[in-house]
Amino acid sequence: MRRLRALLCTAAASALAAAGLTALLPASAAGAESATLDKRWYAAAPYLMPLDNDPPSATAIMDASGLKAFQLAFVLAPDGGGCSPTWDGTAPVSSDTAVGSVIDAIRAKGGDVSVSIGGYGGTKLGQACADAASTAAAYQQVITKYQLKAIDFDLEEPEYENTAAIAREIGAAKILQQNNPGLFVSVTTAGTADGTGWFGRQMLNEAKAQGFTPDNFSIMPFDGGFDGAASQTAALTAFNGVLRSTFGWSEATAYAHEGFSGMNGRSDTGEYFGQADFQTVLDYATAHGMARFTFWSLNRDRQCSPADNGGRTSGTCSSVPQSSWDFAKFSVKFAGATPPTDPPADPGDPTDPPTGPGQCAAAPWSASAVYVKGDKVTQDGHTWEAKWWTTNEEPGTTGEWGAWQDDGPC
Repeated sequence: MRRLRALLCTAAASALAAAGLTALLPASAAGAESATLDKRWYAAAPYLMPLDNDPPSATAIMDASGLKAFQLAFVLAPDGGGCSPTWDGTAPVSSDTAVGSVIDAIRAKGGDVSVSIGGYGGTKLGQACADAASTAAAYQQVITKYQLKAIDFDLEEPEYENTAAIAREIGAAKILQQNNPGLFVSVTTAGTADGTGWFGRQMLNEAKAQGFTPDNFSIMPFDGGFDGAASQTAALTAFNGVLRSTFGWSEATAYAHEGFSGMNGRSDTGEYFGQADFQTVLDYATAHGMARFTFWSLNRDRQCSPADNGGRTSGTCSSVPQSSWDFAKFSVKFAGATPPTDPPADPGDPTDPPTGPGQCAAAPWSASAVYVKGDKVTQDGHTWEAKWWTTNEEPGTTGEWGAWQDDGPC
């Protein structure tokens, strides 16, 4: 969720697919009324970007995998400044209908959503708002509009290096927990071999100082020199020790407040996590009574084209061999359900043979052209989207820090 999410969260909003929660608060702007889900589903909800990175159909994922809950990402402060909630910094929650339609579709099929605030990129509300109360008020707008029963505080770089911002985020989480009885609250932060780093420990100390205990504290054991499941379960064991020493909990109590947030496939730093790794971590999580098992992301839970498989990190595919929604099925198992054995075919399955470069919708990239944010071009059989103003920068030659986001094969 870290470097890659900085890349993912800055891209321009694109067309949506379909996607759906029980009302925690009375009437809101969200249309369909949600099903009553066990909290385990919120703890199992994988991340989905509903406005970017070629959003898959949430309802198709539900049909194919048995998944019932989604973690929609990300709510941020406006790119232009201010203390009001937006999707990805650009789409105000107050006037949103796009994400609302995704939620309605999920709810219509008996599912539900949590909303994640923060992430790696953009300005967070904890950085933009004046205090914990105003930060909480901004998040309450999101809860009320979408009738949320669950929310995720994704506290990581660079915000978690800002002590004042983290104090506001923790304070806001505590206020929301008090003002919305039964609200499921998760806190997600970076993972290291020692469990979490200095800033993660400071965040835990802030939570202790404010007397705030969420449903879980989750770490992301990737992008930190990890090598498969063994290193991840070792980090989870170490993090259990961090929770025990911080809060004075027993081992069992700490595991009951501990979560895992992985990255399916190839990570930003070239680590690989396949289905076998997920199964190992899932077995560890269930054996130890852990409180959460999720991953980044459903947008990536599909196979890349054969030419790209394994060679790059993408926001729209995993770069490991798989069938669509293989990783979602691990979340289904964590929730205590059984994935279907003969799911319906997904008409948008990217494992279908890709079309050739001549069938791409966007015009070919030109070295002499000037492009601005949101412009799309074709290069090497892929569609690329400009993240900012650029000229004479060939897509795919400057890595994830370049001006172009790879939207996948045409």
